[in-house]
Amino acid sequence: MSKKLLISVLMPLYNERPFLRRIVQQVLSAPLPKDCRLELVMVDDASTDGSSKLADELARAHPRKIRLHHQDRNRGKGAALAKAIELMRGDIAIFQDADLEYDPSDYKRLIQPILDGHADVVFGSRFLGTANRRVLNYHHALGNLLLTHLSNATTGLNLTDMETCYKAFRADILRTIPIRSSRFGIEPEITAKVAKRNCTVYEVPISYHGRTYLEGKKITWRDGLEALGVIGKYWMVDDCFDDRYGHEVLNSLTEARRFSKWSVKVIEPWLGNRILEIGSGIANISRQLPKRELLTLSDRDPQYLKLLQQAFEYYDGVEVVELDLTKQEHFDRMDQRFDSIVCLNVLEHIEDDEAALRRMAGLLEPGGRLILQVPQYRFLYSPMDRDLGHFRRYDSRQLAKKITDAGMRVDAMKNFNSLGSLGWLVNSKIMGKKDLGKFKLKIYDMLVPALSRIEKVMELPGLSLVAVGTKPE
Repeated sequence: MSKKLLISVLMPLYNERPFLRRIVQQVLSAPLPKDCRLELVMVDDASTDGSSKLADELARAHPRKIRLHHQDRNRGKGAALAKAIELMRGDIAIFQDADLEYDPSDYKRLIQPILDGHADVVFGSRFLGTANRRVLNYHHALGNLLLTHLSNATTGLNLTDMETCYKAFRADILRTIPIRSSRFGIEPEITAKVAKRNCTVYEVPISYHGRTYLEGKKITWRDGLEALGVIGKYWMVDDCFDDRYGHEVLNSLTEARRFSKWSVKVIEPWLGNRILEIGSGIANISRQLPKRELLTLSDRDPQYLKLLQQAFEYYDGVEVVELDLTKQEHFDRMDQRFDSIVCLNVLEHIEDDEAALRRMAGLLEPGGRLILQVPQYRFLYSPMDRDLGHFRRYDSRQLAKKITDAGMRVDAMKNFNSLGSLGWLVNSKIMGKKDLGKFKLKIYDMLVPALSRIEKVMELPGLSLVAVGTKPE
């Protein structure tokens, strides 16, 4: 590794004064792989037992390792973790309770599948049977088992311990997951969202030294009922991306996993071995593009670039560059030439799209292809387009002329997403809506397999145009 990875340990704190000093010492002294370093992000959830004062003392004693935030009022574990995620600076994040039930000496085991490039998320299971655990109340264990099985039934995962505190995440993924649960519902919520994001999930055995209610355990049967509701909610609702991310690409369509796969499948016949993607965002499309000789991902937003760099750090043949379609100097410093440039749902955001097309053509090697997807039909332009930052919608003749004027020949022009055109007409033009709505999107995404088969055999008017421009030999 070229640099030391930063491990962010996220610790929500509420009334744990008897255990706080010891658990903080254990966290700070936890064994890590040699190329890793650690920060502890503590969020005090308005403790009333003196934990706040002790946390201040510990933060002053370790200013380089501890970052401390005090909530203005008690908001719950989920809210405290959401704040810690906002504050963290690491490459990998680990959830850690502020008591002694979980052992920080398990960190190395917990993060190893991520370091090896095998996992996006790792759950530390108390029930895999190869580590020490304290024997506890049967009914409490039965409740955990029931919730885990219900969660598995709705997510398709086969976890042994969904309710575990110990979860490790690639930070680029965790930052883009919205946390809605204020209390203990965060466990089933984040599990459902990880599953819907198609993350690769591993489980590893961990030690567990559980405590009783007399010893300070806080979770109750009411939280179990809340967890049931959360499992049901996120079985039905797709809420996988924070509003700050993925908003530029067809708004909520970033959450339509089948749609993203379909988009790549449609353009795959024109993809070569050296691919540049323009406007990679949070990598919804990037993850599904083929990794051949070279895959270059680009964006103009610093936050997206950081997420992309973290997401693909361990991939051979994948690089991330800053590239703004409106800035010629970004293109002048590119020393690569590509046989394929992918620009999906980006060109409509550029005011001078003709200059942008010329710049992209300049990065193509002779015979290289520019593959575009743009919104179609100018009469469909609506307030939703304006809200998304679209300068225009296109028709086929207009787009073909712009491609030709940029020095390329048009080799393909096809309609894409025929059902979407009807939905857009009703939703945005007739009803005046400015968003697609998560439930409508879920229903639409379920129809994608059938819709893709229909469009294979007949071409219908599409919400989007797919165009391929080729640079002459």
